[in-house]
Amino acid sequence: MEEFERILKDGMKKFDIELTDVQLDKFRLYCQILLEWNKKFNLTAIKEPDEIAVKHFVDSCSILHYVNIKKNAKIIDVGTGAGFPGIPLKIIRDDIEITLLDSLNKRIVFLNEISEHLGISVSTIHGRAEDLGRNESYRESFDIVVSRAVAPLNVLSEYCIPLVKKGGKFISMKGPDIKEETDTAKKGIKILGGRLNNIVQFKVNDNGRSIVIVDKVSDTPFTYPRHGSKISKKPL
Repeated sequence: MEEFERILKDGMKKFDIELTDVQLDKFRLYCQILLEWNKKFNLTAIKEPDEIAVKHFVDSCSILHYVNIKKNAKIIDVGTGAGFPGIPLKIIRDDIEITLLDSLNKRIVFLNEISEHLGISVSTIHGRAEDLGRNESYRESFDIVVSRAVAPLNVLSEYCIPLVKKGGKFISMKGPDIKEETDTAKKGIKILGGRLNNIVQFKVNDNGRSIVIVDKVSDTPFTYPRHGSKISKKPL
């Protein structure tokens, strides 16, 4: 795993992240367990350790370079899958409070196991974002809601913005071609109480990436989020 470690350290340095030996060990173990689980259950299409280092770990942590995340911030990772970006963020910033949300229970089982092996404290929820957005215990309760390439932005906004507290941020991690998607989502973002703050475009190695940053400027109307089928069929 020497090449994995070199690629990971070099990749993180480009985003001003200096890994400690403890953090490096956690990422190495994360990669090993992920690949073992992947043999019996499809968690990632990326199966080479060197690619996991860049396309999952470095990519997940890139937002730390572009977004100021306050100490002890309360963050939910919507549609986290195998834990991206939530677990890598927690490895780097142990102070933040991370909740991992996914609709597939097998992924939740994996996330609970990996967090135990890594010795990190995270909360996991088996459920759907639109249900949490209507739940008083979670609605407008997070400083940051982050999601990585889960759905088109006009759909994703209705899943995520209701969970953001006023004054917080919704962060969508996307690929390079984001303009049309962002233009389509602007109306819905405003209806949901958000305001487009910035779109950051950069590269992770040769992979074009975008981060869409939305500020929560007013409360989300109680009619949102709608049922999941309505969100998909008739986006705002």
